[in-house]
Amino acid sequence: MGWLKDETGLEKNSANYTPLTPLTHLNRAKDLFPHELAVVYGSQHRKTYAEYHDRVTRLASELANMGVKPGDVVATIIPNLPAHAEAHFGVPACGAILNAINTRLDVGTVAYILGHGEAKVVLVDTGHLALAKDAVAQMDGPAPTIIEVADPSAGLDATGEFREYEDLLASGDPDFQWIMPQDEWESIALNYTSGTTGRPKGVVYHHRGALLNTYGQTVSWRMTLRPRYLTIVPLFHCNGWCHTWMMPLLGGTVVCCRDITARNIYDAIADEGVTHFGGAPIVLNSIVNARDEDRRAFDHIVEVFTAGAPPPAATLRAIEPLGFNVTQVYGLTETYGPATECMWKPEWDGLEDEQRYEIKARTGVLMPMIDENTVMDPESMKQVPMDSQTQGEIMYRGNGVMKGYFKNPEATTEAFRGGYFHTGDLAVQHPDTYMKILDRSKDIIISGGENVSSVEVEGVLMMHPAVSLCAVVAKPDEKWGEVPCAFIELKDGAEATAEEIIAFTRSKLAGFKTPKQVIFHELPKTSTGKIQKFELRKEVSGSG
Repeated sequence: MGWLKDETGLEKNSANYTPLTPLTHLNRAKDLFPHELAVVYGSQHRKTYAEYHDRVTRLASELANMGVKPGDVVATIIPNLPAHAEAHFGVPACGAILNAINTRLDVGTVAYILGHGEAKVVLVDTGHLALAKDAVAQMDGPAPTIIEVADPSAGLDATGEFREYEDLLASGDPDFQWIMPQDEWESIALNYTSGTTGRPKGVVYHHRGALLNTYGQTVSWRMTLRPRYLTIVPLFHCNGWCHTWMMPLLGGTVVCCRDITARNIYDAIADEGVTHFGGAPIVLNSIVNARDEDRRAFDHIVEVFTAGAPPPAATLRAIEPLGFNVTQVYGLTETYGPATECMWKPEWDGLEDEQRYEIKARTGVLMPMIDENTVMDPESMKQVPMDSQTQGEIMYRGNGVMKGYFKNPEATTEAFRGGYFHTGDLAVQHPDTYMKILDRSKDIIISGGENVSSVEVEGVLMMHPAVSLCAVVAKPDEKWGEVPCAFIELKDGAEATAEEIIAFTRSKLAGFKTPKQVIFHELPKTSTGKIQKFELRKEVSGSG
């Protein structure tokens, strides 16, 4: 298929073929952008690409000196700090596999991840040393060596209990030869899913997928040279959507941020000229509702990728006039982060606001590193009609899909059933192939035999002027089986009653979609800003 009749002498060789890997981006940037800023963290850490490459090389060297071999796992428990960006290159540069662990997990889960991944070394932020020590103490198998990553600027000086990161770099060999992959299918990262039901699964990325993701997102984000990227997406979440691997391709600057607040976001834009960031809709909401004293003026448009949930139209309407252009993207840990984008079309420019924001809330179309994404019937594995009404499951196929789940062939086989990756997310598909998420399959509310999309109800609730955040879940009901229950956080200083909220919703939705109960309190959230609906379901079912 597609071969010349005589291919003699046309074989792969070192001159015409090298395995794809994002490591090549930093090697190139060292020569192309040696004196330009690569990584920034406040006033105390401002490293050029020459310095960035040197630090990464020393890290790789010293990990190898510690006995880390190609194929071993090196874990991290670090916020979005320079050392974490360096680990994204330094760990694979010694042939190892990076396991960035969620800093907000409980001790038992961290112990499980360290053991399941068989980490040889773990780099730990001083502020999370207690978590790491307790997790190591709970492990049954061999424990990883702890390297402490101090952050004096945050008041977290080295404890002296463990070898410190900067001392490790000082011992490294600046002439260490990076161990590049021999096969682009080699693993570059191991990322564990949130594990809200059962043990988290270890999602394995390969060098090829990581590199193609950096190219694809550059196109989707309409990026040019020297962007300034603010790290809001945690580097333990799909490796920060691969953005840290992407920045050297463009000679961009990674602006690190330990604490994600509206003030810090505005400061980074005003002081560091941040041009791009990614984040969940909750981040957009914090910007919209920022106090006047936290806001800063800036004179450029900031491009934002948002994911985790469809952004409410009310949030989009409020944030765009502030200087932010929002593109909704959608993906999962299993797809290296974003894999679908809501690419904007010029013919939509003149639409009324309500129509524009409805379109912006669509999941969109496949990004360049994905071969196919579509909505299918999960039983028949047939394409559902693209009629904006027929529900199906979002499925993917292409180089932006994981290798599979580590040490879990049964789950891998099930996830890839029928030759597609099954997301578990429900959507409809429009005639132009754009998709719109309805819900996670487990979040659909079935009330009296009718399907209620919690996302649709949440979109209406967010239009209420007093509502800051909301989540809708199914509440057991003797008559209807399930009914919608709304949890709401009000804006500072705002007031509203449950009756008022219900009446507002009923004025815009069918009666069976209207929440039958409204509960006001702070919503439980993950480290990436996603609302933990499973906790809310426990609350209304009485099992919490």
